[in-house]
Amino acid sequence: MIQSISIKAMDETIFQLGRGVCGNFERAVEREWLVTNGMGGYASGTVGDLNTRRYHGLLMAALSPPAGRTLLVAKVDATVRYGGKTYHLSCNEFVDGTVTPHGYLHLESFFLDGTVPVWHYALADALIEKRVLMAPGQNTTYLHFRVLRASDTLELELMPLCTYRDYHSHSHGGWDMDIHGITNGFEVHAFQGARPYRVICDGARFIADPAWYWNFKHRMETMRGLDDSEDLFCPGRLTLALDDGQDATLVISTESASPENFAVVSARIHESSQALFAALPSDAPRWIRQMALATDQFIVGRYRDGHPAGKTVIAGYPWFGDWGRDTMIALPGLTLALQRFDMAASILRTFAAHISEGMLPNRFPDHDETPEYNAVDATLWYFHAVDQYTRRSGGIALAKELYPVLVDIIDYHHKGTRYGIKVDIRDGLLAAGEDGTQLTWMDVKIGDWVVTPRIGKPVEVNALWYNALAIMAALSKQLGKIKSADEYREAAAHVRSSFQRFWNGEQGYLYDVIDGPEGMPDSNGRKYDSRLRPNQILAVALPNSPLDEDQQKAVVDVCARELLTSHGLRSLARNQPGYVAYYRGNPVQRDAAYHQGTVWAWLIGPFVDAHYRVYQDADKARSFLEPLGLHLGEACIGNVSEIFDAEPPFTPRGCFAQAWSVAEVLRAWLDLHNASIGKRK
Repeated sequence: MIQSISIKAMDETIFQLGRGVCGNFERAVEREWLVTNGMGGYASGTVGDLNTRRYHGLLMAALSPPAGRTLLVAKVDATVRYGGKTYHLSCNEFVDGTVTPHGYLHLESFFLDGTVPVWHYALADALIEKRVLMAPGQNTTYLHFRVLRASDTLELELMPLCTYRDYHSHSHGGWDMDIHGITNGFEVHAFQGARPYRVICDGARFIADPAWYWNFKHRMETMRGLDDSEDLFCPGRLTLALDDGQDATLVISTESASPENFAVVSARIHESSQALFAALPSDAPRWIRQMALATDQFIVGRYRDGHPAGKTVIAGYPWFGDWGRDTMIALPGLTLALQRFDMAASILRTFAAHISEGMLPNRFPDHDETPEYNAVDATLWYFHAVDQYTRRSGGIALAKELYPVLVDIIDYHHKGTRYGIKVDIRDGLLAAGEDGTQLTWMDVKIGDWVVTPRIGKPVEVNALWYNALAIMAALSKQLGKIKSADEYREAAAHVRSSFQRFWNGEQGYLYDVIDGPEGMPDSNGRKYDSRLRPNQILAVALPNSPLDEDQQKAVVDVCARELLTSHGLRSLARNQPGYVAYYRGNPVQRDAAYHQGTVWAWLIGPFVDAHYRVYQDADKARSFLEPLGLHLGEACIGNVSEIFDAEPPFTPRGCFAQAWSVAEVLRAWLDLHNASIGKRK
């Protein structure tokens, strides 16, 4: 049993929402929440208790962790009978436009206690608290109710709405589920071969009343131009009586063992949060503390034959799995900035085991153990991640262990690997791409149409290539491999010299791609894509820059003038052909806009790094991050969205919680804080 929340504890929460948001339907259902279990499973929904996405649910179990996500219980509708009146705490929307009941009207406040979402419902003189959390390492969700204030006994009725389907789909039509009554609840066998799951509530009486409920509407799916309706099955109701100060916990689980006590799990989650805070400076603002807590939601276990096989990173919730590029970009912020070196090492080793033909996996599919390798930059980000581990941990043992892997990667890039990825011996630059493939982070493909193919020599790929060679030169020297160090140093010098080909002297910034099929040709027929994109910022932000100081300043200044917004950088400048201001419409329309102007939050990290490198003003650079602190209360509470519209009001879009968005903001803030402290000393 947990203690009643104190006023002081409420003062320490971030972005507490009151009646103005909670009691307003549109505002309450715009704001979302997320809890995770460290193995790819999660629970999510809205503040107003309306499921607006197919991805919302109380138990989205990872049945093949971290993949195999399967929705088992979409929601639990709660009703309270108190003082002769009936209060519905839930909310549902149906395809005919009906919204009922309106439980949000009773919602006095919503806030996060760490990462745990907390609702307070005011029912006459009674105050009811609801919390949702998941057991770490288990497909188990806890829905906890506590009577914080009441002058009489109240009756709580819980109606679970169940299903069994892939998280990308919807349930339709209904089927006969096999429901077994058990002590204080029931067990669901959805169909032959399905994983059974239990719904139990100690002290409750289960009243069987099986029925399908039809045509729930998911309004966010309507906005995304997708099918938007679902049917859900209710096996019956769980009822119990509660007095002032008493509590009850509904547990939903696929685990065979008896669930742990709610208080024990809650205490363990709290201890984990405190450990994260210990790695932060004492003067870190509340929004940075909240950002640190969010990092834990993305780091998950990868399993083989049901056994742990290292750590990986979920790229974003609610729909992404683990992606190589996202993992390597996010790794410094999620782990190293918080001094979680063992966790970082596990992630690096996990991906090292899957390197093939000198390439890091681009992603691990949802239902297939065979990784996909269609990425040219993911592998180069791996060098950056290993280097950051070495710099921040102060130890070289892991880099020494991984050195043969890194050497093999460089060798493959010289002799050539998949998708035309190969060093051009004429200039030492890295070329990549084939018709019909998408290899950079601008990776949308619609049918056979690659929206931003970027075939040739992309600017950020070659900035990363130069950085990797410089890292290998330094690492080889540290390991006493002097001949190799000299070879890597010479290769890096060749790339640095050739990188000047990216300089667009007329415009004062870097070409996005050279020697590809797109752009204006020079006298030798080589083409230069001059579209103004943010990729060039990495040529300034990475530790080893191939640009001189004047060029670095010019790149930072043009990105600040043309691409910078409060929430990140635009993926294409407004004055460029193909610019799309708003990310909306059906899948084709949205995908076509994904990298054609849409703002990406993760790019704010490289931007502030580059800005600090040029202007040496840590406080000013850090100020660019602060609007994303305000964003923590705007979409998924306590998290940072993947993308935003390119024009005001910069509406958040895409995944409501994105690993590299959180990681880059946190890492950049902490790095700049340390730089500021260092200067003052």
